[in-house]
Amino acid sequence: MGEEGVPLKPESQSGGVPAVELTGITKRFPGVVANRDVNLRVMPGTVHAVVGENGAGKSTLMKTLYGMHKPDEGTIALNGEQVVLHSPSDAIARGVGMVHQHFMLADNLTVLENIVLGAEPKRWGGFGLNRAAARAKIREIGEQYGLQVDPDVLVERLGVGDRQRVEIIKVLYRGARVLVLDEPTAVLVPQEVEALFEALQVLKGQGLSIIFISHKLDEVRSVADDITVIRRGTTVATADPKTVSSRQLAELMVGSELPSPQTSESTVTDRAVLEMKNVELLDEGRHLLRDVTLTIHAGEVLGLAGVEGNGQAELVESIMGMRTVDGGTITLAAEDITRWPTRRRREAGIGYIPEDRHRHGLILEAPLWENRILGHQTRHPNTSGPLVNRSGARADTERIVGEYDVRTPSIDVLASSLSGGNQQKLIVGREMSGNPKLLIAAHPTRGVDVGAQAAIWDLLRNARAEGLAVLLISADLDELIGLSDSLTVILRGELVAQVDPSTVTPEQLGSAMTGAGEAA
Repeated sequence: MGEEGVPLKPESQSGGVPAVELTGITKRFPGVVANRDVNLRVMPGTVHAVVGENGAGKSTLMKTLYGMHKPDEGTIALNGEQVVLHSPSDAIARGVGMVHQHFMLADNLTVLENIVLGAEPKRWGGFGLNRAAARAKIREIGEQYGLQVDPDVLVERLGVGDRQRVEIIKVLYRGARVLVLDEPTAVLVPQEVEALFEALQVLKGQGLSIIFISHKLDEVRSVADDITVIRRGTTVATADPKTVSSRQLAELMVGSELPSPQTSESTVTDRAVLEMKNVELLDEGRHLLRDVTLTIHAGEVLGLAGVEGNGQAELVESIMGMRTVDGGTITLAAEDITRWPTRRRREAGIGYIPEDRHRHGLILEAPLWENRILGHQTRHPNTSGPLVNRSGARADTERIVGEYDVRTPSIDVLASSLSGGNQQKLIVGREMSGNPKLLIAAHPTRGVDVGAQAAIWDLLRNARAEGLAVLLISADLDELIGLSDSLTVILRGELVAQVDPSTVTPEQLGSAMTGAGEAA
């Protein structure tokens, strides 16, 4: 038994030569030790989960295995052979592939073109892309591993589940026998998660090894053969998924019980904060939004459920003024903002947690205090007359770092140096500053650990109780059901169902989102 009576899995239970063995890995950056004496042993033909809170060192460890970082101490062995990896190319050549949480696909290229990019088979004579050979190999991989996808379709036309499948095929195409999957279920509905897990079973049945990074502990326990827990940069346990509970894993990770998104009593008022009436949005004659009508009241969390790519992003961009609607009206606190520019909407009290924090939430190569200003550059405490108030912005960034537990050695470090969860907490703190009337929260806990997740849930509950109106978009259906006062389903740009969060199940909601059935 380990910490707090947690049943641990001794290393001696797994015989044979490990596919991956990391021993004593230590990696330092200025002001922080990201990994300290980390050990990880992954056997062939297994799914090995790596869990830990944000900032625990999981991403650094995986980047070390993938050749993106060189360890300061320790060794890497693949199939019993000690190796030195100078780059991802070295890792790929050694059979290690990584599927990142944020997909790295070009929307304007086909599936085939994305998969072969950088590894293009040439025609006879060495000129031009041999599409026939590439297409045949892609189809062979699809059939072998149950990962079928049309090689000739544009990636921009794919749903998130198919995009993930393309990313996996891309590393298999390059001969990977070890797959690192970073938060692979973060954006999937239950049916897509089930399909992914079926594919993982096929992959491990073919002898591949999967390193599965996730914050969803119930999923980890259902899919993994082994679980390694990392806390504050070092490994603290290898647990047996058959005997360990989610609560015990959470305690190993962060020293607290698994949080719940459930809200207790209603705080919904009759005062409308945001109203959208018959909103239409077109693109070259095609409807992106059709006849969207909804109201969010003060003290209400309205959950918007939908498979990604069904109009959620366009709806958010319409509210923010990033897109000009082609019909209908949008009002904020009874004031018509339909034609207002984005800056004016922000100044009127709209906070925005974007779904992609790297593209729309941060300037990664800017320090934290400058990121505090983004979207709020005309408001206190960031300005003094027409000028940036550097000291005011810095002081408020220090407040956010302390209040929202953003783990950083300094507010002067670049945003890119923070873990994903700490980046998210910085954005949430920024957007909750200035007492907004409406908060658009798009995937607010995506890629954060259970500790940060609980903190963000508490924040939303407390703000809701104080009268904040919240539009919540999330791929975590338990989160969506638990936090929402009301739920609506969007499908192909239309609001197709109203759902009672107190009675609907994740499976029913997932069916409604895909058009396969109706929610309760």
